[in-house]
Amino acid sequence: MNYHPKSDFMRVMFERGFVADCTDYQSLDEALLKGVVPAYIGYDATAPSLHVGHLMNIMVLRWLQNTGHKPITLMGGGTTKVGDPSFRSEERPLLTPEAIDRNIDGLKQVFARYLSYGDGPTDAIMLNNAEWLDGLNYLDFLRDIGRHFSVNRMLSFESVKSRLDREQSLSFLEFNYMILQAYDFLEIHRRYGCLLQMGGSDQWGNIINGIDLTRRVIDKEIFGLTTPLLTTSDGRKMGKSASGAVWLNGEMLSPYEFWQFWRNTTDADVGRFLKIFSELPVDECDRLGALGGSEINQAKIQLANIATTLLHGAEAAAAAEATAREVFEKGGIGDDLPTVTLDVAEVAEGVGIVQLFVRAGLAASGKDAKRLIAEGGAKVNDEIITDAGLRYGASHLVEPMKLTAGKKRHALVVLG
Repeated sequence: MNYHPKSDFMRVMFERGFVADCTDYQSLDEALLKGVVPAYIGYDATAPSLHVGHLMNIMVLRWLQNTGHKPITLMGGGTTKVGDPSFRSEERPLLTPEAIDRNIDGLKQVFARYLSYGDGPTDAIMLNNAEWLDGLNYLDFLRDIGRHFSVNRMLSFESVKSRLDREQSLSFLEFNYMILQAYDFLEIHRRYGCLLQMGGSDQWGNIINGIDLTRRVIDKEIFGLTTPLLTTSDGRKMGKSASGAVWLNGEMLSPYEFWQFWRNTTDADVGRFLKIFSELPVDECDRLGALGGSEINQAKIQLANIATTLLHGAEAAAAAEATAREVFEKGGIGDDLPTVTLDVAEVAEGVGIVQLFVRAGLAASGKDAKRLIAEGGAKVNDEIITDAGLRYGASHLVEPMKLTAGKKRHALVVLG
């Protein structure tokens, strides 16, 4: 891409590796230079927390605000009732309105850490598309909005085409999702003057639909910008760890485990992740990423501290680093490790080691725990165990029991 942006926001997007595609680089850049641009990203409430895979786009919204523009976080209270079929092999399970509202409450906690909400011109606002989708009249919507969509064109989008090519069912309910998301963009433009929708590269087709609908209905120019699918240097999708999703809510993943996820970044990813997940100058990110030998570990600790401070606060980051040093350098038991608390009734007949590793989040399943043990990657109180049938009772838990998976993941088991 030879385009050289003039606006601060687009310059940051290019320099730090946030850009996959844009509908019109030059016109968007010019709009950003003229004044405050409201821009949104939508989040369906399919879980009670976002995960690390969402963090790239949250940082995009943070940079948007830092460079003088207005972020809009759109909660999908309406669209979650349908479910985004993009690049999925099967239909999402439908959630009740009560479950959706609970999930939205969990998502709000995360955004408050990264964005400043309020009534000012560049303050972030949070919307819920249930506000305009729940009350739609079906016949009016078909006549006023549905007539602008070509089924032939909708079938050509890669997110739909890939599903049909595999001869997997695509319900009429799911097929409507892209129309509803397009309508979101039109409605947010009408109500709040929103000029830009952003999202992951898998949302390109949905974003284009919204831009096309807005042009057809009210003849206004709006824009789309997508971020690349983020993978690690070994090709894995960002956002997963050995024990499952890396959640952003502290109740679902402790600050220590979050810190440890970043500390375990592979050497080849450090510089790139610093550009995306920190606000350090680009030159400093490059310098840290180019360190070799044991020095790269200090760069990883810096990445872990910055990412954890942004989400959980400086105290949580400092506590996580102190625990890591206690565990790794001194072989002790840190105060901040994830903890499984057992009651006396649970241990009366003994608790299996496989169950303990799963409950501690050190293994995704019983099968995963058994494999870990068989391969010599499981330790109890720093001693390798090889018997997946071991059971532990109250006498084993007079002192906290330390579980270890691999070299760097730890948890405690205590008797409550």
